[in-house]
Amino acid sequence: VGMHIANGMYGLILVEPESGLSKVDHEFYVMQGEIYTEQPHGTPGLLTEGFDKLLAEQPEYYVFNGAADALAKEPLKAKTGETVRIFFGVGGPNKTSSFHVIGEIFDKVHIDGGKTVNENIGTTLIPAGGTAIIEFKCEVPGSLSIVDHSIFRAFNKGALAQLKVTGAENHEVFSGKQKDMVYQPEGSAIQSISNGNEEKPVPEKSQEERMSSGKILFEANCAACHQVNGQG
Repeated sequence: VGMHIANGMYGLILVEPESGLSKVDHEFYVMQGEIYTEQPHGTPGLLTEGFDKLLAEQPEYYVFNGAADALAKEPLKAKTGETVRIFFGVGGPNKTSSFHVIGEIFDKVHIDGGKTVNENIGTTLIPAGGTAIIEFKCEVPGSLSIVDHSIFRAFNKGALAQLKVTGAENHEVFSGKQKDMVYQPEGSAIQSISNGNEEKPVPEKSQEERMSSGKILFEANCAACHQVNGQG
């Protein structure tokens, strides 16, 4: 059974309620799976299935609809104001999926493809052999990345798709304004990216100045965990 699934023998069957599902503008079918090869990721040409990697659950590729980056090269399409429904499943054979659309919040998620509905969800977990029905409205134009949020699977191993949204801007949702600034996650400081002009050398601080700067840095960032006196 495992070998059949590893070679792509899986899919989704939709059983609609008698009254049908609510009307949406687009319905998409996306199925995640894994490919295990003897050769490392990215090797061109004919590849050999890696049985030891199957047993160790170490795939070389994570795929949507059967091929790495398939739905990035041939993106899904929608327009602003339209509602999208994605029927998403995980064939496995081994891994779960942390399904996420970068730039969107899911209005509705039918857990396990059933009647239970969660609302306003960012990421939903789907097990091997499991499904979910995801719905959201496209409010601004742009390229939305559909990913497994176990994120190296997306940008390094193939579990990546694109939803191209075209239409009018909505500045109440997204202003479109961006800054060429470097975000410093360990503190509150924001630094500008150099514009290429030669900068004057910064003179070396005295020990007293460095101690004072270190104290300010510690109290602003480290004290939250380590306490002001450093005993944490």
